[in-house]
Amino acid sequence: MLRQRLYFIDALRAFAILMMLQGHLISGLLDPSTIDPNHFVYQLWYYCRGFTAPVFFTITGWVFMFLLLRNGESGWANPRVKKGLKRAVELILWGYALRLSFVYLLSSGKLTKTFMQPDVLHIIGLGLVFLVGSYLILHKLGKINALVFFLITVAVFSTNTLYTDIVFDRLPYFIAAYLTKANGAVFYILPWLGYVSFGAGIAYIFPTQTKKLRLWSLAFIATGFVLSFHNQLFGQLGDTDFLFVRLGDVLLLFGFFMLLEPLIRQSLWQKIGTKTLSLYIVHYVILYGSFTSIGLYKFYKESLSWQVTVVGALGFVVGITAVVLLYPITLKPWVGRVRRGLGLK
Repeated sequence: MLRQRLYFIDALRAFAILMMLQGHLISGLLDPSTIDPNHFVYQLWYYCRGFTAPVFFTITGWVFMFLLLRNGESGWANPRVKKGLKRAVELILWGYALRLSFVYLLSSGKLTKTFMQPDVLHIIGLGLVFLVGSYLILHKLGKINALVFFLITVAVFSTNTLYTDIVFDRLPYFIAAYLTKANGAVFYILPWLGYVSFGAGIAYIFPTQTKKLRLWSLAFIATGFVLSFHNQLFGQLGDTDFLFVRLGDVLLLFGFFMLLEPLIRQSLWQKIGTKTLSLYIVHYVILYGSFTSIGLYKFYKESLSWQVTVVGALGFVVGITAVVLLYPITLKPWVGRVRRGLGLK
């Protein structure tokens, strides 16, 4: 039974969320006319932007299955089952809340089309539902589940070309938008569920004790290197190749952060990694103007020079991180006093 906290995952989650924050700001505010797509720095930045989502989805599968397996109870008796479903609902509701524009709703009496399109929080929430359902059905299989989850990943990735363009026009858009890329959403169940499944498979085979973490890190790095740079086998699958390449990137990052484990226990990186939802919510409100439609994106969309954008991204990341980390120390007590002064609990 797994017992140790995986600190390197917290640190990797911190790295991924900070990469996401700067990536969203730069891609949204940088003037496209100033971009040289052939410049090495831009190409490196653009490529690195692409591994943040696979990292988050893989971590979701690993961490949640880790928590399920760590508990001594099994099946419905496992308290993590209900907690997982509750968390899934919370993430999905937050996903819709952040897409809500009260200004547009009050002026038109309608919801925006983007409100109906799922984003990363929706799909992570559904990923948790998938993990709970799989656990309840398959928990008696033990470590054989690792193979099951890995096979699900291979099946989802290798058949990507068969479903990616399916529109599901007979279904309500509210439902169809969740299914594939063709329905207009940024994130969707397929193929992103493959990364969640892969993470769950890792949770089953990762050792109870991590004294040999360096050996595991080398195994992750070696596997990731093969998938990212020498994947001729999966390259035969054509357009699905990028899914396996990104999986290789994820494994390389896992291996690298495993090597850093002694340096990141109880560190600032580890603390940031426990606040990813708060960081995501705050950045979304400030950048995209959730609820009010007033955000940086409204005023500076694709209009800034690269110098201003880079400095702004640095300030954006540092500022939001500071607000989230300092909130329990400074703002939360003040908010509590205000609420008590107003007679609110």
